[in-house]
Amino acid sequence: MTDTNDEESFEQNVEDIPGVGPAIADKLMDAGYTEIMAIATESPTTLAEMTGIGDSQAKKIIAGAKKMANVGQFLTGTELAERRTSVGKITTGSESLNELLGGGVETQAITEFYGEFGSGKTQLGLQVAVTVQLPEDKGGLKGHAIIIDTENTFRPERIVQIAEGVDMDPQEALSRIHVGRAYNSHQQTLMVDKARELAKQFPVRLLVVDSLTAAFRAEYVGRGTLADRQQKLNKHMHDLSRFGDLYNSAVLVTNQVSAKPDAFFGDPTRPIGGHIVGHTSTFRIYLRKSKAGKRVCRLVDSPNLPENEAIITISEKGIHD
Repeated sequence: MTDTNDEESFEQNVEDIPGVGPAIADKLMDAGYTEIMAIATESPTTLAEMTGIGDSQAKKIIAGAKKMANVGQFLTGTELAERRTSVGKITTGSESLNELLGGGVETQAITEFYGEFGSGKTQLGLQVAVTVQLPEDKGGLKGHAIIIDTENTFRPERIVQIAEGVDMDPQEALSRIHVGRAYNSHQQTLMVDKARELAKQFPVRLLVVDSLTAAFRAEYVGRGTLADRQQKLNKHMHDLSRFGDLYNSAVLVTNQVSAKPDAFFGDPTRPIGGHIVGHTSTFRIYLRKSKAGKRVCRLVDSPNLPENEAIITISEKGIHD
């Protein structure tokens, strides 16, 4: 993985790309492209728009960056298995939910929790934002967390309670969580770039988006806006996925469900975002309320784990079995 904290190394490497001189390197830096991998995985159209350079030049720069970063190369299964050894797992506070997820919330992956209002989606995001800070022998990654808050659900008081529940100093826990309030979908997507800037300053191992689709759902109303909404949501999801890969970070998103069945949405418990979100999320967990304050977590989709369920409880101290 590229060392994203080495600015001098970045500048030297960027100017080694064919067609990139000091002026172009400055434009790339100003636009937020501070890693070779970020350039290599960008689309020519977006790179051209963000930096103000031409499409043909953007294509050449991306091709050069891909060659330097070994992007687009075929790897053996052995090589991929070796890369997987760098993947980390973050405890959710519940052993049964950890087991359902194959050990916890995984880095280099998008984990989506979806369900109705009050099903516990936000609580899970806050819980993992605390537990990611724990040492590895206690289920954490000794990292910082970033939360993109689109529904004004972040509460410092709740972090204090959860931190006390895992024997962590509440003020230290709060100091390692970086919260950004997004008031619309456009701002939400731009905040991924801001998250990348923070990840150069701090060891960010978790990015939470709560909620992923609320702003898109409110702004793009009616079938006529569906194509535009899905296109923007698609890019947002891929930006999140790329963030996880670049920084070996876990990405946790919460999602709403459709309020009522109709010809388009079908099942009333179906998550918003359609196939765009479904195909990009690595793990999808459906949350629903149960008796006595319990929540049922059902693993709906995963590349390597079987469908199954876990029962969790949400209390003042956080999430537990």
